[in-house]
Amino acid sequence: MKLLVRNLSRSTTEQEIRILFSAHGSVTECSLVLDQLTAKSKGFGFVVMPNENEAKAAMAALHEIRVAKNRIRVKEAQN
Repeated sequence: MKLLVRNLSRSTTEQEIRILFSAHGSVTECSLVLDQLTAKSKGFGFVVMPNENEAKAAMAALHEIRVAKNRIRVKEAQN
């Protein structure tokens, strides 16, 4: 299941997001969306978790928690 993670701090790294979601299950892919000109985070990214139950548990546990002073939002990504 592909999850959309929004409202991330511009300083949050892919590694930090991977660690956060890995606490709830297997993560096969983690990517931040970067600005092409500055190579800085646009404040959102995607996490792919192959096990749907683990992904739903991560979504429930992590939605609206504070990460680097920002309250992140996690939901299923639309294809």
